[in-house]
Amino acid sequence: MNRLGFIGAGNMGSALIRGLIDFGGMEADHVYVCGHHPEILNAFAREKGFYVCESVEELLKACDTVLFAVKPKHIEALLSKHREDLFGKTVLSVVAGYDFAKMQTLLLPGTRYLYIMPNTPCEVGAGTFLFEEAHSLFDTEYADVRRRFEKMGRVVELPSKLMDVGSAVAGCGPAFVAMMLEALADAAVKHGVPRALAYELASQMTVGAATLQLKTGAHPGQLKDAVCSPGGSTIRGVQALEKAGMRAAFMDAVDAVMDAGR
Repeated sequence: MNRLGFIGAGNMGSALIRGLIDFGGMEADHVYVCGHHPEILNAFAREKGFYVCESVEELLKACDTVLFAVKPKHIEALLSKHREDLFGKTVLSVVAGYDFAKMQTLLLPGTRYLYIMPNTPCEVGAGTFLFEEAHSLFDTEYADVRRRFEKMGRVVELPSKLMDVGSAVAGCGPAFVAMMLEALADAAVKHGVPRALAYELASQMTVGAATLQLKTGAHPGQLKDAVCSPGGSTIRGVQALEKAGMRAAFMDAVDAVMDAGR
């Protein structure tokens, strides 16, 4: 991955670019980007130091590794137009639904491919990256890509059949957690806590609770029980959440994401 080219620089593409450069995954002058909205892209490039390409053709000539971060409705037309140019290159994609089996039908044989599902916290070095187990990268290439992405967070390898549900949890989950943070902060504001402090309390609590589970490997129920004293206030809050159907709501959210992809 000597020169990495991004085709697409929307919310997810921009988060990956920022994370890779800020956390040492790629040198800025080895990153090339092609996307819509040139005025925004050029301002971003001045901030981070990467190269802006005026066309996909220019980017493909410059780069040995290409990462697609476009909307799903655009990728097949791009692949159809540039199949020959991609031949022999390493192709990465964060385009939802375009797993290894599907891309094998769209790319020329000999084009090496890895499907990755990231999430936006990669921008601050706390991302989750789902790497599809099925891929055609050389072992050394795969190790290099994994090493660079691990600079931005945690890499988890998943079988092809679990990529969609993994993405529903890890990829869509930040939106669900953001809603939870907003609700907790609203509750704190209701009881007199200033808004900025309410966000800080809710966010730091979430970071701490998640870090505790990751480092200890404890069952979430065990962590919950450790905070619930007999007859105490926390268990009353737990009961309120159970009455409101919190668990079912989160499960329904994942089901809704899965249903949308079918």
